[in-house]
Amino acid sequence: MTLIQGFLIAYIVISVASIIWFLPKIISFRYAFKELPRKKATAMRKISVLVPARNESETIGALLESVKRQDYPTDFFTLNVIVKDPCDPTIELVEEMGGKIFVVADQTCKGEALDGYFKAIGADGIAEFDAFVIVDADGVLAPDYLSSLNEALEYDFDIFTTRKHNLNLLWGKESRSVHSNCSALLWPAMEDLGNAWRAEHNAPLNLCAQGMMLRRHVVQSIGGWPYHTLTEDCELRLDSFLKDFKTLYYTHAIIYTEEAVTHKENYKRRIRWLTGHAQCDRLYRERIKQQYKRDKQNGGRNIAAHDYLYGYFPFILFAIGTVVSVIAGLTLGTIYFINGDEQWFSAYMFLTVMPVGILYVLLWLFTLVTYAVGRDIFRTLPAREKAIMILYYPIYLLEFCPIYLAGWLNARRGKNIEWKETERVKQAEAPIGEAGVEAGVEAAEDNRVVDESIESAETDAETDVNTETENTIQEEKGE
Repeated sequence: MTLIQGFLIAYIVISVASIIWFLPKIISFRYAFKELPRKKATAMRKISVLVPARNESETIGALLESVKRQDYPTDFFTLNVIVKDPCDPTIELVEEMGGKIFVVADQTCKGEALDGYFKAIGADGIAEFDAFVIVDADGVLAPDYLSSLNEALEYDFDIFTTRKHNLNLLWGKESRSVHSNCSALLWPAMEDLGNAWRAEHNAPLNLCAQGMMLRRHVVQSIGGWPYHTLTEDCELRLDSFLKDFKTLYYTHAIIYTEEAVTHKENYKRRIRWLTGHAQCDRLYRERIKQQYKRDKQNGGRNIAAHDYLYGYFPFILFAIGTVVSVIAGLTLGTIYFINGDEQWFSAYMFLTVMPVGILYVLLWLFTLVTYAVGRDIFRTLPAREKAIMILYYPIYLLEFCPIYLAGWLNARRGKNIEWKETERVKQAEAPIGEAGVEAGVEAAEDNRVVDESIESAETDAETDVNTETENTIQEEKGE
């Protein structure tokens, strides 16, 4: 057996083993295509809409307009906006529409802003509401968002996360890119496919603070908002393992979220997210592991904790097999080439090119499944941009490898990643606001048709030019 054959066999064995190991979750993807029944509300609950809005006066307008357009009775919800600066222009905008302002001057992260709000209203203020929903200032609510949340409260769950649509698609073409489109595709990947298996096994779901609702008793039991890492939503999820909070992904409540357009801003966001995830992991992993051991000793099987502690092992195994094979291929191929050995081509092809190709194809297949489950989100995206997104998304996912490593190192070194203001898309030409999300979707659909018509006309014109050129060449040859 040659070295090439040995490494190739090892790669195949490791890859097949990791895929078989991950097979139960792949099978569980089918649950993502199963629609959650929509329940009819039996009561009107009072909901607090919490908006951390530090220096967001140029962004929050679309959100405020969408709050005005809610079909839920105004007597049953209150808009509470949290700012840092008592002179923030956001204050005037919110007060004009009857919302309440809370100034938390010492906030350094979203978690501290939320905690400041709960401390300000106290136990009596918390008791006034049945639930609290967190919304970022750059979000826009579907007209039935709050009424849908009221329906969700018919389910016996403690924490609810809601469906994300891409706000960039409601704006002009300059407000989106392949990076923002891929970022939007992360939501069905994480919330639909990622949560499918967890929902079936009653495990804590992936949570995002944007559009997340908590029942009153959750806030009371945790004492406000004690989560102050970069990713307070991830911290709440991990604490749910210890406090046994039940979570539900309610797909009928839709919120539109803004995605970063440039690669630089997109990359920075992911660095911040994964640094926060690494911080949370360092805070909670050992406690969850101890609980898992206790349950095991008592004869129980904590599937949720096992998923968190060991669920990523198949990915690590596959990644190790791929990396080792690629390095071996490059090393052996180079050595063989220098020595004039004809095996150099086989080393490069079977140990380097083939594993990388297989990795891309597997991620591309995952992309197709992700797009299938989230295709309603991208219905207004022109076909050409959809194709580019689907082809690029595997590369976008691979970028998480260095990002995860950077986040892990940041957390381990205790590096302080500041809660910086996010670079926003200019909303001056956004077809929402007073006209509402429905008008934005309609305009986006019209723009998609126009863009595709222009692309088709350009293609036809180019074809005509090429045909005319070919005919001229043929005529000259004939002469």
